[in-house]
Amino acid sequence: MILAGGPVVDKVQIFILSIDSVSEANMDYKMSMFFRQTWNDSRLMYTAIDDKGYIEMDTRHLSSLWIPDLYIRNEKVANFHHVTVPNSLIYIYPDGTVYLSRRITGTFSCFMKLHTYPLDEQICRLEVESYGHSADFLYVKWHDIPVKRVEGLVSPQFEIGEVTSYTCDEVYNDILYSCVGFNIKLSRNYGYYLIQVYIPTSLIVMLSWVSFWLNIDAVPARISLGLLTVLTMTTMSSSARSELPRVSYIKAIDVWMAICLLFVFAALIQFAHVNVLARVERRRRETIVEFKKTDENGSKNGEFNTKERAGPSAEAREKARTADRVARVAFPLTFLVFNLAYWPAYVMWDNK
Repeated sequence: MILAGGPVVDKVQIFILSIDSVSEANMDYKMSMFFRQTWNDSRLMYTAIDDKGYIEMDTRHLSSLWIPDLYIRNEKVANFHHVTVPNSLIYIYPDGTVYLSRRITGTFSCFMKLHTYPLDEQICRLEVESYGHSADFLYVKWHDIPVKRVEGLVSPQFEIGEVTSYTCDEVYNDILYSCVGFNIKLSRNYGYYLIQVYIPTSLIVMLSWVSFWLNIDAVPARISLGLLTVLTMTTMSSSARSELPRVSYIKAIDVWMAICLLFVFAALIQFAHVNVLARVERRRRETIVEFKKTDENGSKNGEFNTKERAGPSAEAREKARTADRVARVAFPLTFLVFNLAYWPAYVMWDNK
């Protein structure tokens, strides 16, 4: 169907019903919407016989109409709803204008920049284009109000921000095809990550500092505490990254987990250093056992002669205690400085 007056103009409007989920691993999002189209087909003009101003057509006659062949460019999987009947409506106006609305739920690709994950903001898009008709035949444009959404639209993972529309006309084989699209801003709610990741890992780091307050001779306790915190941090780090794509750049959560693991590992190394200093004192308590065998001609009879080296080294123990006292201040202060740098840097990071 080619009209003498130029291409058919198809006005598109999207009404967002819900944004159900956003997957970082697959880099996509799932959305339900009303997909609305308005165009004019002069072959459908008629004389109005009542004050209603339009005809409501049964959806069973949908296949009898010419419908613009639009498709969603970044769609992965989508379907029309048919419960309990096909969720479509068709209005035809006396001047031949056709209004078509259908309910669609689909999964759409969304390229994400995860440098600041989980303190990030994402821009997800949806683009609609004619599949088989060039812009000379079918011109797609936005409705005066391109995108609408239900009042109070929320997502469990994100705060849904502003929506901006644009045109995305594309040239294939030197032929122009008409396209429209919109961007929707998604700001991640990181309260979940504070409760499940940041606070627990911070407490584990602080738990590793308990060893600085234990006696330098409490070797089993300090070793157990150090290994426990290192293994726990390693497990939590793997769990936090399990649902993320294997991207080549460093994410905010990678930095946090790496630094926390470094702190608990450093606490274990600090104990090794203190233990080395303390062992100097213990060596001086070692006894030397000499076995001297004698004969009957006036030499000493066989005996054990025990003599002890010089007494405990107070200096070595004091060095070990000083190392612990320094660690009690240095570790918390360094962790505080890290937090003062980490949070402002990533919260104010601009993905652009």
